[in-house]
Amino acid sequence: MTEGKRLRQVKSFVKREGRLTPGQQKALDVLWPKFGIEADNQSIDMQALFGRNAPVVFEIGFGNGASLIEMAIHQPENDFIGVEVHRPGVGQLLKAIEENNLTNVRVACTDAVELLKNQVADNALHRVQLYFPDPWHKKRHHKRRIIQPAFVNVLAQKIQSGGFLHMATDWQNYAEQMLQDLSASHDFINTSISGDYIPRPEYRPLTKFEQRGHRLGHGVWDLLFQRR
Repeated sequence: MTEGKRLRQVKSFVKREGRLTPGQQKALDVLWPKFGIEADNQSIDMQALFGRNAPVVFEIGFGNGASLIEMAIHQPENDFIGVEVHRPGVGQLLKAIEENNLTNVRVACTDAVELLKNQVADNALHRVQLYFPDPWHKKRHHKRRIIQPAFVNVLAQKIQSGGFLHMATDWQNYAEQMLQDLSASHDFINTSISGDYIPRPEYRPLTKFEQRGHRLGHGVWDLLFQRR
């Protein structure tokens, strides 16, 4: 606080709303009450939310939700929370939840950092997934990248002992920064046998962003760290 003014928190995303299709709007209207998580600063009771006690996977920025849905289908033993700020993507995910008769997916349309801080209990998550986040490739914008030492500390609180943080990017500079920030943390251990990156795990589907990266000749870097 300076002179009575609150310092503005730097966000890792820019909210580009886009146009909702009729189907997406209907899904938001009809399915949100059943599958949506309100950003109301109330602690989330995971067992009550899903009606069972199962490992919880938390995905930040799921885009249109295609890969999240695929994971939920093939990992019925896990419960999934997807967080996305763009409402068309949220509507698309809600549609897919209903079309696939899934009971192990819930969705939030808010800032994932604030949701984690204010509504997710410590040690509540089995895995946090961050796939192809905005790289903010210009050096002056690197402060907007979601992976920063302060956020790593938040993740360390929310991921249970033995749980995982899985990140993927097609920007080498961002991969190197992620590796540096996580390696500097005393709360995480790199699962890579070479001390850097891992092959894409089978549970992570190929995304459109990854396919685009391949077409452009970009590499893709996966990082998997385990909570001590």
